[in-house]
Amino acid sequence: MKYWDKQAKQFLYRYLNNTSPTGFEASGQKIWLEYLKPFIDEWSQDNYGTAYGTINPGKDFSVVIEAHADEISWFVNYISEEGFISVIRNGGSDHIIATSKWVNIHTPNGIVKGVFGWPAIHVRKGKDSSLSPTLDNIFIDVGAKDRDEVLKMGIHVGNVITFNDSLGEINSKYYAGRALDNRMGGFAIAQVARMVKKKKDKLPYTLHIVNAVQEEIGLRGAQMIAHRLNPDIAIVTDVCHDTSTPLIKQKKEGDIVCGKGPVLTYAPAIHYNVLNKVIKVAEKEKIPFQRSASSRSTGTDTDAFAYSRDGIPSILISLPLRYMHTTVEMAHKEDIENVSKLIYKSLLNISPEMSLTYL
Repeated sequence: MKYWDKQAKQFLYRYLNNTSPTGFEASGQKIWLEYLKPFIDEWSQDNYGTAYGTINPGKDFSVVIEAHADEISWFVNYISEEGFISVIRNGGSDHIIATSKWVNIHTPNGIVKGVFGWPAIHVRKGKDSSLSPTLDNIFIDVGAKDRDEVLKMGIHVGNVITFNDSLGEINSKYYAGRALDNRMGGFAIAQVARMVKKKKDKLPYTLHIVNAVQEEIGLRGAQMIAHRLNPDIAIVTDVCHDTSTPLIKQKKEGDIVCGKGPVLTYAPAIHYNVLNKVIKVAEKEKIPFQRSASSRSTGTDTDAFAYSRDGIPSILISLPLRYMHTTVEMAHKEDIENVSKLIYKSLLNISPEMSLTYL
């Protein structure tokens, strides 16, 4: 099958341009499941909205491939008498990039448009000449004359707020936009399910394709679904930092470059029997890959799976990403394809008989 065919691209744009803030992932999960259903035998969800499809259900041995579905956002936290809105984070939203951005405020009456306002350079003089955005001084303007008008728009404390940016291409090599972290991972694992179906592979185990919620506020969805499914192996995909761009210290962050392949992580949560199996697959299939190391934890859903119940042997396959948690996150098309290819080829080399103990 052709990886970037019309069907895949239509799904990618529809899925990435949809908003799925942490705690409000349902609309994105519907799009994801709609694409996935032709390639799976059954599907289900948990109480908080993590969705998963299953291939070859009912086997004693099971494998999970997983990404997270949620994106960072904001909450309405305060509305001033003058009608300006103060916010708090929903996940790791970056206040530095907020000013001058269009936003969508999600209300019971639908989307209300607004902007993160900022005083013009002409009036920032004296001690204010070096004024920088902080969580305490950024604000949203919806063009209202006062608080009452804001409330009449259907806006209230607790409304979730997302940026208005959409997916696009750069130099025919990159996709760029908001929420590639980590809906590009959701796209990649859906493509793996499609490969299994199109190539009519007969797996000797049950495969769950999992799109977990609430990663951005502490791996919460993964914690719940790991306990529910309790797989024998978990292959998690998320994003990591391309460290080749300006202002990043490679001695601290590692040497990772977009276009050079998926990234395999070494960390205490990583199960080295599974990792070494995947490395051998990559070498055999000539799939390019890079390596990274994480101290203590990976900071991804890998940790939630690894330390669930009695411990689930888990690995992390990451997509290199530029400008994480901005509205111009960039990922190389070849890396996206190779993430799917490496997961797919690894699945074909996993068997219920492989050793999952170190001694």
